[in-house]
Amino acid sequence: MSHKHLETKAIRIAASKSNQREHSAPLYLTSSFTFDSAEEARQMFAEEIEGNIYSRYANPNSSDLIQKVCALEGTEDGIATASGMAAMFGSIASLLSQGDHILAARSLFGSTHQLLTRVFPKWGITSTYGDISDILNWERLIQPNTKMIFIETPSNPGLEIIDLEWIGKFAEAHHLILVVDNCFATPYLQQPAKWGAQVVTHSATKYIDGQGRVLGGLILGQKNLMDEVQFFTRHTGPSISPFNAWILAKSMETLPVRMDRHCESALKIAAYFKDNKDLEAVKYPFLPSHPQYELAKKQMSQGGGIITLNLKGGLSRAQRFIDQLQMISITANLGDSRSIITHPASTTHSKLSEAEREKVGISDGLIRLSVGLEHHEDILTDIERALEQTR
Repeated sequence: MSHKHLETKAIRIAASKSNQREHSAPLYLTSSFTFDSAEEARQMFAEEIEGNIYSRYANPNSSDLIQKVCALEGTEDGIATASGMAAMFGSIASLLSQGDHILAARSLFGSTHQLLTRVFPKWGITSTYGDISDILNWERLIQPNTKMIFIETPSNPGLEIIDLEWIGKFAEAHHLILVVDNCFATPYLQQPAKWGAQVVTHSATKYIDGQGRVLGGLILGQKNLMDEVQFFTRHTGPSISPFNAWILAKSMETLPVRMDRHCESALKIAAYFKDNKDLEAVKYPFLPSHPQYELAKKQMSQGGGIITLNLKGGLSRAQRFIDQLQMISITANLGDSRSIITHPASTTHSKLSEAEREKVGISDGLIRLSVGLEHHEDILTDIERALEQTR
């Protein structure tokens, strides 16, 4: 049966069932699977027939997770990995070779920046950053050996929005693989494949889990590219555990209702603080003051659960503000049921130089707020109290 709405797909995409006729998918804590005969084993290894061989390759729980996420993203196939960064690494390493070049948006998560600038150059894969404020310059950044475009939108932590329709057509015109990190938006709010992305990645640790319990990553996309990714991950081993895959697959069933609450509260909080005298700026994709507000409305169904607050007073004020919070958690994660505060310049993006942070708008006073599922008035109260006590 074909389901029209994402909310229904997230719940009703059926996992394979055992002969016990369970209603909820069971947990398959096994490293390997048996064969009925030597010939069946040969056929599976030769990929003449389908079936589970070894949990490093696939497991019913990871297959269930992939099936659900692909249904929401509109992608053909995928692979689940042990962490979000394993997915970012795998999406690049499996599809590029020595001598290839990546054109990347400058605004990226700190660890992704480290991959591009310190890890892949060891193997002869280079990269160049482009500014989304100057998309006309991207044409001049293409090199003869450019094979891939890597972006995230909204970006972490600056919430910059990249025009997916434009970048999709740009990648197609230059015969480039377009990889989009869709972590902040989730497949419920945005589907990059509809705009031309051949590969979509996620840190499933964030909103897809939604409760700060497990690590996981996802690489999704066109079948021909996923065949390459699956070959790479099978033989390099960044496998997700069956338990984590089971947790994440179950979490997918509540993703729409959770994201609705995250987005509703985030918009209320952003609107409340947008003119606050203690703040240089408040940034949120669905706030009309966001520089790419119309673009965000075009390609996202809601604005997501992340807000940035730029405090007056720089690093000292930001640290004192964080220390005065009584309810909101101080941690480097995001997408949790609990609201989280992070100071990117000194934590998640601290390995970037000051000049690099400046180029992507990460000031010493910038705070990343991941709005949780608490009542929005309690979140407001905690922030307002901390601002008052640091004046």
